Amino acid sequence: MPANTSARSGFLRRGIAAVAALPLLTLAACGYGSESDDNPSAQKVAAGAEKIDGLDSVKIGYFGNLTHGTALVGVNKGYFQKALGATKAQYQIFNAGPSEIEALNSGSIDIGWIGPSPAINGYTKSAGKNLRIIGGSASGGVKLVVNPEKIKSLKDVKGKKIATPQLGNTQDVAFLNWIAEQGWKVDAESGKGDVSVVRTDNKVTPDAYKSGSIDGAWVPEPTASKLVAEGAKVLLDEADLWPDKKFVITNIIVSQKFLKEHPKAVEAVLKASVEVNKYINANPDAAKAAANAQLKTDSGKALPAEVLDPAWKSIQFTNDPLASTLNTEAQHAVKAGLLEDPLLDGIYDLAPLNTVLKAAGESTVDDAGLGAK
Repeated sequence: MPANTSARSGFLRRGIAAVAALPLLTLAACGYGSESDDNPSAQKVAAGAEKIDGLDSVKIGYFGNLTHGTALVGVNKGYFQKALGATKAQYQIFNAGPSEIEALNSGSIDIGWIGPSPAINGYTKSAGKNLRIIGGSASGGVKLVVNPEKIKSLKDVKGKKIATPQLGNTQDVAFLNWIAEQGWKVDAESGKGDVSVVRTDNKVTPDAYKSGSIDGAWVPEPTASKLVAEGAKVLLDEADLWPDKKFVITNIIVSQKFLKEHPKAVEAVLKASVEVNKYINANPDAAKAAANAQLKTDSGKALPAEVLDPAWKSIQFTNDPLASTLNTEAQHAVKAGLLEDPLLDGIYDLAPLNTVLKAAGESTVDDAGLGAK
C-alpha cells in the first residue's frame, strides 16, 4: 500500500471518477436527494427534551433500499428523533452513493447510511479528510439472479448479459471479482468481454429483464426479489462467497467536521441505531412492516409480500461494520483495475459506537487495524 497521504489523491481511475461525477452535474438543479415526508407521529419531541450539542437539527441520509433497513425502521419508529431530543432529525433519501458523498462533503447531510464502495471512493478522493465510518448496519442481501431458460448453471453465465447497478459500485465490483475468479476476462470500464456487464439503474432493471435486454443481474435487495417475482431464479447468493457468510453491504458514515464538533449528537444517532438493530432482530416481522411502511412514505409505493418477504430474510442487521470485509472489497476493486491500491488507514472511528455498545451491555466491534489514530 502507498505510505504517504499525497498518494491518496490519485486513487480512482478515470472510469470511476467519470461515473462518480455524473450525478453531481445535476445536483445544483435538483438537489442532493429527496426529503422524507416522515410519519408525523415518529417526529414528535418528548416533553421537556433538550437540544443535543446546541443543534437545531441533525441531517441524516439514507437510500430507499431494504439494505438500509436500520435507517428505514429508525425513521418510521421515531428512534432517531427520540435519541436527539429537541434537536430535529431531518432526512434526505438518495439513489446513488456519489450524490450522498457530495451531500456529506457540502454539509447538506451530517450522517448517512451508505454502501462500502462509495465510502471507500469518497475517503480516498478526499485524501482521507472528509468522512469516517462510525458503525455497521447490514450484511448480505445481494444475489445473482438469472433467466432460468437461458442460464441453468454458473458456467452458463459466460457469454450472457448481466446487469449491475453502476460502474464501480459495490455489486459491480463483487461481480467483476467473481468473473475473474472463473478465469473469464472482462474490460471493467466498458463491461465487454466473456460476460457483458450491463450497468443498469436498479429502478429499471426489472423492466430490462422483462424485455429480454439482460439475462440476469447481480443486485441488492429488493431488486433481486423483484426479478424473482418476474420469473428469475437465484443462481448465487453472494453471502456464500464470504467467511461466515457475512460481508458489509451498508455502513454508517459521518463528516469528520461534524464528528469533531458534535460528538454527543453522533453518539445519540449511534445509540438509536443500536436500539433499532436490537428491535429488528427481536421483532423481524414488525420491523419488516415498519421498513415497508417507510418505503411507502418515501416513494409512494410499498413492496408486495412476494418481494418483501424473501428480500428481508436475506439481510442481516448488525452493529459490526465488518471492517475486514471492507478491506477485501477494496482489494477486489484494485484487482478489477477500478481503484489504485488505497490507503484506508483512519477510515474508521468506532470509539463512539463502542461507547454505546458497552453502555448497552453488548460486544464491542473491531476496525481491522483501519481506525483513526
